[in-house]
Amino acid sequence: MKFVPDFLPRTLLATSLAIACGTAQATNGMNMEGYGPVAMAMGGASMAYDNGTAAMMNNPATLGLMEEGDRLDLFAGLLGPDVDARVGNMTAESDGTAYFGPAGGWVRKRNGITLGVGIYGQGGMGTEYDADTFLGDPAMTGARLENRSELSVGRVILPLAWQANDRLSVGGSFDFVWAGLDLKMAMNAAQFNALATGESGSLSGSMLTALPPAVFSNLEYAYYDFSNGSDFTGEAQGYGYAGKLGLTYQVNDRLSVGATYHSKTMLNDMQTDNATVNMSVAGMGVIPVSGEITIEDFQWPATWAVGMQFQATSSFTLVADVKRLLWEDVMDAFTMTFKADQTQASPGAAGVAGTSLTSSLYQRWEDQTVYQIGGAWRATPALTLRAGYNYAKNPVPDEFLNALFPAIVEQHLTAGFGYHFDDARSIDFSLVKGLKKSATNPGNGTTIPAVESNHGQLNFQFIYTHRF
Repeated sequence: MKFVPDFLPRTLLATSLAIACGTAQATNGMNMEGYGPVAMAMGGASMAYDNGTAAMMNNPATLGLMEEGDRLDLFAGLLGPDVDARVGNMTAESDGTAYFGPAGGWVRKRNGITLGVGIYGQGGMGTEYDADTFLGDPAMTGARLENRSELSVGRVILPLAWQANDRLSVGGSFDFVWAGLDLKMAMNAAQFNALATGESGSLSGSMLTALPPAVFSNLEYAYYDFSNGSDFTGEAQGYGYAGKLGLTYQVNDRLSVGATYHSKTMLNDMQTDNATVNMSVAGMGVIPVSGEITIEDFQWPATWAVGMQFQATSSFTLVADVKRLLWEDVMDAFTMTFKADQTQASPGAAGVAGTSLTSSLYQRWEDQTVYQIGGAWRATPALTLRAGYNYAKNPVPDEFLNALFPAIVEQHLTAGFGYHFDDARSIDFSLVKGLKKSATNPGNGTTIPAVESNHGQLNFQFIYTHRF
C-alpha cells in the first residue's frame, strides 16, 4: 500500500465506535465468548490454527500460519441478550435485546512477514429497563425513571507476525482502545445509604457537607443520568492503548500448540460534562444537579491463554483452549466522581455549585478461567461443519450483583459452518446459545430486597473473506 488517505484514520475511528457499541452484553464476564465465526463456532478456541483476521483479537501469531498473499475479512454480528430482573412477583424485562456490530480486517503476508489492520469489538455489557417497571420507581413514590446501562469497548488493531520456520510463528499487536458508557441508574434511600455506610461501596466529597442535613434524612431516591442514546458513542468516553504477544508451534504433523498474552489496557478516565444527579427529597420535590462525571480508572483486564489443535483424521480437527481473565485487578469497584456546575438551573441546587461527590460501587469480581473446546468436520472440499462448547464460571459475587450489569452467563453451545466458493472467496457463520443463568443479590434482609437477575443469549457472527 503506497499511501494512506487522510480520511482513513477518521473512518477507522468512526467504524470502531459503531462496532464497540454493538458489543454490549458479552458473556465471559464482559468479554466475548469468542472472536470471529470460525473460532466462535468451536467454543471460541483459537490459539493454535489459522482463524483469519480475528487472530488480531485472539492470538496474533496465528496470522503467520496463513498462505502468502492478502486477505480481507468483512464481518457482521448480532448479540441477542434475554435479560430480566425480579423482586418477589414483580418482573422487569430488559428491552436491550439486539446489538448489531460490523467489524473487519485486512492482512498481507510476504516472505513470512504478516502485517495489517483491523477493527473489532472487545466486549461490554448493558440493559434497558422501561420507566414503568418496578426499577423505575425505586422509592414507590410514583416516579417513572428509565434504568439503562451500555458499556462498550472496541479496538483498532495493528498486528505483525513472523513465520520463523515451518514450525514456529510469533506475533504481536498494538491496539488503540476506545470505551464508552451510558448510564441511567436509580437508587432508593436505603441503597444510597448503603454506599455511605460502606455496606456496598463508599461515598465522599464536598457535596455531602454542602447539602442540608434534611436532604439525606428525607431522601427518597437518587438518580444518576448520563446517556446520549447514540448508536455510535456512549455519553462518557475514554481512549487508550494495549498490546498482545503470541506464538504457535507445530509439534508434529498432527498437533500444534499456541499461547498468547494480552496486556491490561491503559485507558484514560471516561468523562462527560453532560450529566445530572437528581435527588428526590420528601417535602422538597426533585432537586436536579447538573455537572460533569468521570468514571475513574476503568480498564480491560490482562488475559493469557494456551491452546492446541489436533488433526484427528484427514477431515476431522479438534481444538481446545484455556483462557484466564484477570478481572480481580480491574473490577474491584466501579467509581464515579460527579462535579456540580458552578451555575445551577434549579434554586434547590444552588448550595452545591462547584462541589463534588464520589460514588464507589463495590464489584469484587473474581478472576475467570474459560474452557473452550470444539471440532471441525470437512464434509466436502467446499463445506466445513463446526461445533463446540464454552464454559466460564460467573465472576460476579452475588452480594454485589447489579441488575444493570448482569454479566453472569456461564455456558455456551456453539455451531457453524464455512463454505469456500473458490480459492478467493469464502464465508463463515457461527451461532451461539448462551444458556440462561440466574443469580440473586440477597439485599440486606430489611430495607433492600433480594433482586434476582436472569441472563441468556442467542448470538450469531458472519464473515465474508476475499483472498488476493
